[in-house]
Amino acid sequence: MAISLLSLPLRYFLEVARTGSVNQAAQRLHVAASAVSRQLGKLEDSLGVVLFERQARGMNLTEAGTRVLAHASAHDAQALELVEQLQDLSAQGALRVRLACTEGFAAAFMPLVMAGFRQAHPQAQLQLQVAVPQEVSALVLRGEADLALKYSTAPEKGLQVLHSAIAPIYAVMPAQHPLARQRSVSVADVVHYPLLLGAANTTGRQLFDLSCAVQGLRYVPAVESNFSSALLPLLSGQDVVLASYLTAARWVEAGLLAARPFDETQLQQRRLQVLAAEGRSQSALVQQFTQALVIAIEEYGKRKVGRRRKATPAPASVF
Repeated sequence: MAISLLSLPLRYFLEVARTGSVNQAAQRLHVAASAVSRQLGKLEDSLGVVLFERQARGMNLTEAGTRVLAHASAHDAQALELVEQLQDLSAQGALRVRLACTEGFAAAFMPLVMAGFRQAHPQAQLQLQVAVPQEVSALVLRGEADLALKYSTAPEKGLQVLHSAIAPIYAVMPAQHPLARQRSVSVADVVHYPLLLGAANTTGRQLFDLSCAVQGLRYVPAVESNFSSALLPLLSGQDVVLASYLTAARWVEAGLLAARPFDETQLQQRRLQVLAAEGRSQSALVQQFTQALVIAIEEYGKRKVGRRRKATPAPASVF
């Protein structure tokens, strides 16, 4: 059924003007003739002019009616064009998946998921925006992204959690680091070594600083960057980086780095979440990408921390 953006009186007026008959217009509109006459009367009353001369052979436009017809026809054509454009946008939207994530996921993990999804869905149009945690949430809330992937420590108003998994913070270090001999480390252990840290607005840094404050510990970062992907390649000697297992996995599994969990509970409370806006419907393709993303997250969760990938995977909630 054709969609019209014109008001009901104008729609009925156009049909009568085109057919020259109230009865024929009513048939085309699938309404009673009395309904058409009533809407025409309302339009004439509101304009204060007579639009038709009622004759035995039909309805003839007056001069005022001719002018209204020209105006309404032009607007009807524009409205139809707008409807077609909106329908095209809807069709494009059904093939589009707009993603937002924090920078740590953009270096390796998200491109890996996106590449696999493109192979399974070659028609998909993927968009990825990388931002700080607060802006990632804002992109979803503003409707500029369908899905977000980020670390979180507390619920956020207006956002629906589609998937959540424990994502502890790890001390990541060169494989020959003195702390690599331990099964776990404490904050007090790592502050004695050169620290390569992300920006203060990241969840990992915030939880680490909180734990230091609780214990009365002080430190001065050896390297600090708002681009966390630059930190792992910088590791050498006795350096330590705070990172998730997901971020460091390829280096750990290659035997180049070691990842050790912290003893402090504060550093085990972070969660990795897939988020969407509350109450906003998702296309089938967005839902399929969500499934692919969750599967990829769970696959990392099954890997055993600190082991090369050839080792037999064992279930664990780690990232």
